Amino acid sequence: MFKEFKDFILTGNVVDFAVAVILAGAVGMVVNGFVADIIMPVVGQMSGGMDFAQMRHILTPAVGIEGEAGFVAENAIRYGKWINTIINLLIVGFVLFLIVKAYNKAKAPVVVAEAGPSDLDLLTEIRDLLKK
Repeated sequence: MFKEFKDFILTGNVVDFAVAVILAGAVGMVVNGFVADIIMPVVGQMSGGMDFAQMRHILTPAVGIEGEAGFVAENAIRYGKWINTIINLLIVGFVLFLIVKAYNKAKAPVVVAEAGPSDLDLLTEIRDLLKK
């Protein structure tokens, strides 16, 4: 059973899949950083200095001082974080679209040259012509 598991793990598909998952996680972190640190500050500046991540609708305000006894945290709908997530999704989708498009473009179709006559066919033809 160990040999079968080893053969399964070492097949190209599993290794390729593992690499893809790790790279996807890294690309996700890069895109999240890009959205949070570059895109959203620009969008916030264009919308009058608004920070989308802080946008929320407070259902129950916080009571007391955080860290002390009796503190109750606020209960809020954080729709600004959700907007950031939607923008993040759109950017990830666009980046993946560009990657797949570049991959498909780079993957050249295999052109099979037409098989011409073999050397034996050519020699036979030459011989027949010489006989005439």
